[in-house]
This record gives sequence, structure tokens and C-alpha cells, in this order.
Amino acid sequence: MMKNYLKSAWRILVKHKILSLIKVLGLSIGISASLVIYLIVSYELSFDKFEKDKDRIYRVVWTIADAGEKYDFTGITYAMPPAIEKEITGLDAVAPFSIFNSNPKISIPAANNREPVVFKNQSGFVYADENYFKLITYHWLAGSENTSLQQPYKTVLTESAASLYFPNLQPEQIIGRNFYMNDSIAVKVTGVVKDITANTDFTFKVFVSKLTLETARLRPQYFNNWGSANGASQLYVKLAEGASPDKIQKAITALYNRNALKQPGDNYVVNYLLQPLHDIHFNARYNTYSIPQASTTVLLGLLAVALFLLLLGCINFINLSTAQSAQRAKEIGIRKTIGGSKKQLVFQFLTEAFLLTCIATILSIILTPFILKAFSGFVPEAVKFNILQQPGILMFLSMLIIIVTLLSGFYPAVILSSYKPIAVLKNQTGTAASGTSKVSLRKALTISQFVIAQFLIMATILVSKQISYTLNKDLGFRKDAIVYIITSYNDVAKSHKTTLLNMLRAIPEIMMVSLSSNPPNSGNTSLESMKYKDGKKEIETDVEEKFGDTNYIKLYGIKLLAGRNLSQSDTSKEILINETYMHVLGFQNPQSIIGKYIDWNGKLVPVVGVVGDFNQKSLHEPIKPLLITSDIRNEMLISLLLQPQNENGTTWKTALAKTENAFKQIYPNDDFYSGFFDQDIAKSYTQEQNLSNLLTWATALAIFISCLGLLGLVMYTITQRTKEIGVRKVLGASVSQIIALISKDFLRLVLIAFIIATPLAWIGINQWLQNFAYRTTVTSWIFGAAGLFMMAVAFITLSFQTIKAAIANPVKSLRTE
Repeated sequence: MMKNYLKSAWRILVKHKILSLIKVLGLSIGISASLVIYLIVSYELSFDKFEKDKDRIYRVVWTIADAGEKYDFTGITYAMPPAIEKEITGLDAVAPFSIFNSNPKISIPAANNREPVVFKNQSGFVYADENYFKLITYHWLAGSENTSLQQPYKTVLTESAASLYFPNLQPEQIIGRNFYMNDSIAVKVTGVVKDITANTDFTFKVFVSKLTLETARLRPQYFNNWGSANGASQLYVKLAEGASPDKIQKAITALYNRNALKQPGDNYVVNYLLQPLHDIHFNARYNTYSIPQASTTVLLGLLAVALFLLLLGCINFINLSTAQSAQRAKEIGIRKTIGGSKKQLVFQFLTEAFLLTCIATILSIILTPFILKAFSGFVPEAVKFNILQQPGILMFLSMLIIIVTLLSGFYPAVILSSYKPIAVLKNQTGTAASGTSKVSLRKALTISQFVIAQFLIMATILVSKQISYTLNKDLGFRKDAIVYIITSYNDVAKSHKTTLLNMLRAIPEIMMVSLSSNPPNSGNTSLESMKYKDGKKEIETDVEEKFGDTNYIKLYGIKLLAGRNLSQSDTSKEILINETYMHVLGFQNPQSIIGKYIDWNGKLVPVVGVVGDFNQKSLHEPIKPLLITSDIRNEMLISLLLQPQNENGTTWKTALAKTENAFKQIYPNDDFYSGFFDQDIAKSYTQEQNLSNLLTWATALAIFISCLGLLGLVMYTITQRTKEIGVRKVLGASVSQIIALISKDFLRLVLIAFIIATPLAWIGINQWLQNFAYRTTVTSWIFGAAGLFMMAVAFITLSFQTIKAAIANPVKSLRTE
């Protein structure tokens, strides 16, 4: 029986080649989108699922509410972890670690006084202690989990790092080997662990004992400092079984308040929170430059796009199937006359839907690798498609085939199988089987298609408008024609930086040179607790720090509102502050705060100037209190303001070539890296640009599928009204009148869809814009343009059939059976 069903289904599909092709195309688009999005979402949701105690692992984060503003941080003070371990119960592990601020150069000593083997720009380095391995489970190939990182200048390597630095040696043979970081710090290998093969944000490859950092890098005052934090310093804890996260985070907050020495009158409120491990990969609220994050909003958007396109494909299938109803009416009547039951007919039509869905699925499987390649900038690199090695894909596709078959085939099957044999054999299908409710359902499906399409058009326009706003908004500083270079953070590099700066200043294609910690807009931020006494109370504020020479605000075009620029110094003897910090301290006039003193870790430093506010980070975040000081002893980022391009457009290329030549003269063994500041800013909106590209493609596909559905419906209507059109032409109706007669009903559906889509789009767009502290305006032209565009596309689609019907010979129309 099934064989006969499949044979009949195949014959029907071959007989109606064009409509079958359109159905397959619509379904394959929806299934392809669903499959690609399934791969992306399943990949993102798989992060850090391998740890057996994952439900008990948390990251310690904190928020501060001050002067009506709320700030979120992941960086932990150095005094916090040992105090938590000592004073708070209910914890199985307290694991602090500090991610390297830059990628070090690694030198492996060679035997017989040969040149060392050098590996430049190495990533995945972290300072940690033995508690880290109590938090995250590793398989140890050599060394001990409990002792490998207990002493300074010790390190544990992952298997991949060990094989890179010490090839052809077994893990046991690597133990005791030495290597140098940045030619200045020697460390000894005390352990080797297997790499984590599961998807994880813990991608560290080299674990250097935390005592190395504290011995070689940190000044003693850091160890008991409760007011200074850096985003590179993270703290994770593993709760004991049955311990309450709420109680633990309250205890940590209380611990901070006991040690932070808040002064009477301080109004800021600090709260420490425990962020679950499963939340870290998705929650941008506590974003840190060390962890590549997925966006829950984007994933939900992807799922919505997949659902929309799949529904559009199914609706398209239904409309085209019902458009064929008149052509298949007699077939159905004959089948019923010779004994076919309604159940058998339903099964026959579902078999046709199943066969079409299978063909569409096969086409989707063929297309998916090409789609992944085409969207390589949006799809994570680790996402792979191998249907034989990923059983989840087969299960997903099997479920999808069943769901799509039922969604797209059930309604046409029920409608077509309900035809009465006598009526259809008398060519009365229009009255016998197509009641008002059925017509209304087809119209409702068409409206829903255009609601989705117009919603996506509006969203695409708005997202593009917001991206244009972010890239062109005045951020409060100059960003064009600025290049930066970074030198190594070793003692040799520091001793030669003055020579390099002088060489760069002598290059005629360079207008100005500045040495600083980071550019005005940067994800890498240092935070310090500052105090100010106004005579009545003490105001303590967490303030972001930037270190720059006297050219810093000149080169970046930062506006000086009052006072003077910094004097050149190798110590923090004076500061500039921004408008936001000035307002937090209670001043409205920039001139009035000049000469006031700020307590910076017990040292009073004067405010010598106030600069205009500028965006320190992306437009997702508000402007925060900031200071700039001239202590640049340890800073190695060099910014270059280039001269305007000449007529040949070679000025910048020449400047970069000369800069690299100067760099290599001073640091012949270091890699030269340069970057354009404006390009880095644009990169911070990569996620939004990817979303815009995704919406553009989704919108194009939605319009295409919707127009296919509209085409099916107009074909159905014209078939039903063929004689009516012929009569109207005989009575004198013009071609334009016939076109208007048929088109107006469909354009009315598009208009209804516009009325429904507009408020939905307005709500969704405004919700998305809440992710930005600074955002574009939502104007009415966005909605009007989307509506007019959709009307135009729909009219063009209708014209293919309406014009054909309007110019047809009325004699042939009147002879239609």
C-alpha cells in the first residue's frame, strides 16, 4: 500500500513540475535555515557542560551603585580571595586567577649554547594556583594537582603547549624543564595536563603559579588593597553541596564592607554576586575581554528567524496546494467514486507532503556546507557539519521532517479529501468545498506571511540605522588617521622606548606621537577607588584610569574644558578628570574643581584640568567617572597621528613602512603589529553587523517565500474567476480595470499585514535598542518605507499573473470548464 502511495505521490509531483519545484524551494529554504541555526545554537549551548560539579561553580562579580549610576564588574581585588578562603564557610574551592594582559614571547633554552627556540605572541597564559584544578577537572599526565603551582616560578602546561614547546618528549620528560617569558622571567615545568576537548571558555594552555605574579610583578601594597581591581583578575568558587548561593554572596558583600573602610557620608553601595557557570558564556552584563561570549538575544533572534522561515515555507506549501485544488478536483471525485475513503485520501496527500519534505531536506543537507561557508564571519569557527558523526543532526532532521509534513500537509489533505464526488464531477468545487471560512484561512495565512516579512524589513532598517549611528556618532575624541603599535612588556623593551619614540617623531608622515596605557575607547580598563572630601563628607567613587603623556589628549582630540594639560612626569602627581566624575563629586562648573585634591590610595593629587566626556567603551555602556594621569613608566602602547593622505594615497602606507623599520631597528626579535583605531572601534560592533547581515538575508528569503505564497493564492483566485474575467472583458472592462479588480484584494491583505506588523516591530525594535546606552531614534519613515516597499514587491508579484489573465482572449476564458 505504501509503495502505491509513493508512486502516486511521485507521479503527481512530476506532473506539476513548476508548482512542485516552488514548494520544494520554499521548504528547503526554511529547513536549511533551521539546520544551520540548530548547529549554531547547539554549539553555543554546549559550553562548559563537561564539568561534573558545574551546578556548584560560580564566578564572583560585583556591582556598585553610586550617584544614581550602576556599574558591573568582574575584576576582583587581590585582598579578596584569601579573605574569602579564610573567613567564609560553605566553599569547596576558592580559585583566583589573573589572565595575562598581553601575549608573551617564550624562549626555550637549547643545548650546547645554541640559540634558544623562540615562540612569539603566545596566547592562553594565566596566573593561577592549585585551587584552579579543584574547580575545573583536568586529566594529569605528569605532576601533581596539589603541589605543581604552590611555589613561585612554576608552571603547568596543557598537552598541546607541551608538545609545541618541547616536541618529541614524553610528559614525564618535560617535568623540570625551564623556559623564559619575555626574556625576563624563568619558570620551571612542574605538571602536564590533557587539553579540554569539550566546548569551554576555559581555554588556557599555560598555567603559571600565581605566586610568580605576586613575586615578580606586583607592588606589596596590592596584596591588602580592597579598593583597586582589574578585569584580568577573576575569582571562581565551588560551593559545598547544599550551600546557599544567596547566603554566600551576602557573606562576601559583608566581608567587603568590613574591610573597605567606607567613610561616614559615603553613599555608594557595593554588592557581590555569584554568577552561575552556565550564565558566563551568555551574560554580556559582566562581559570581560578574556571570555568570548555568545549573545542570548542573538540566539533567540536566530531561533525566531528559523521558526519564521520554516513557517513561511509551510504556509507557502499550503497556499500552493490549495491553488492546485481545482486542477485535482476531478481526480479526487473519481477516487472517491471508485471506493477511496477520506482516510486513504488524507494519507495520500500527506505522503505527497512527506515526499516533498524529504526532497527539500536532502536539498538542505547539500546546501548547508555552502551556507556555513558563506556565513563564516557569523558562524563560530568551531561549528562543524558532519551528518554521519553528529547523531543529533539526524534526530533533528527526522523530527523536522515529521513536523513540517504535518504542518504543511495536514490542512490541504483535509480540504482536498473533503470534496464531494458528485459536486466535483459537475465542476462545482468552488461552492462545494471552498466555503468562506476556508478562503478566510488562506487569506489569514497570507497575511501572517507578510506580517513576518514586513517585521523583518522594519527590523533590518532599524538595525542598519543603529549601526550607522554607532559608527558615525561623535564619541568625544578623534578616531580617524590614528595607528597604534604595541611593544613587548619586558625590561629591555621599556629601556628602549624613548629611543623608539624619538625615531617615530622624526618621520615626516607622522604628525604626532603619544605613549599611553590604552586608547580612549578600550575594553581593557583599570579601576581604582578614589576619595574626595568636600569639607562636610567624604565621597568615594570607583574611577576608571588611563595613563598618557602630554600628547595624549592632543593626539586624540579630547576637549579640555577647564584648567591645563598634564605636565610630563613619571609619577601620578596630578590628574585630569572627565565631566561625569566632576558631576559625581558635586560640581557643575568645570573651573570650580580645578585645584581640588583627590585621595588616591592615601596620596593627595590635584585636579589640574577637566576634559569633556567621551565614550570609554562601546555605546552599549554609559560614560563612567574617569581620570587621566601622566605616569607612563610601564606603558607600552604608542599612538601615531598620521598626516593627511597625499594625492596618490600613499602617505599612510609610507608612514607604516617607516614605523615598522624603526621598530625593527630597536626590537629586531619582536613581531611588529599595528592597528587602526577606527577599525578597532568598528570591530566592537561586529555582533551588531553580523545581526544586520543575518536580518538582510532572512528578510530577502522571507520576502521571496511570501511572494511565492502570494503567487499561489493569485493563481488559485484567477483559476476560480476565469469565466468572470472573460464576462467582464466582453462587457467592456479594460486590462487596467481587470488588474485592479484582482490586485486590490491581495494588496488589502498586505496593508492589513502592515497594520499588524508596525506595532509589533515598534515594540521589538525599542526592546533591542535598550541594549545601547546611546541609541538612534525610531522614526515613522522606517515603518512607512517598509510598508511601501512590501506593497511594491507584492504588486510586481501579482502582475505576473494578473496581466496574463487580463490580456487573455475572453472567448477562451468563457470556454473554460
